[in-house]
Amino acid sequence: MKQSRPSITNLPLSPDEERKRRMIKYAVAMGVRIVCIIVALFIGWPWAAIPLVGAIFLPYFAVVIANVGADPRQGEAQRPGNILPMTPPPPGAHGDRQEDE
Repeated sequence: MKQSRPSITNLPLSPDEERKRRMIKYAVAMGVRIVCIIVALFIGWPWAAIPLVGAIFLPYFAVVIANVGADPRQGEAQRPGNILPMTPPPPGAHGDRQEDE
């Protein structure tokens, strides 16, 4: 059985990089919300309801999209202890002996 070797691409994003990506997604969604409000001001009433509904519900979806959209690289971070085969310590190596009193 061949074990996979860890590589840098298996590691999850750093917290700063993850936060930056979420902020960009949220900022784009809020930009779309502003466009919806501006469009609603310039079109007639029956059609203005569509962008207004979008502007009302878009903040909820923006938060969900920003927080749920996971990076496909984000899997389990493999620690060297999980990759290297480990043998159990020999008996008595960790003070398993009982002291007689």
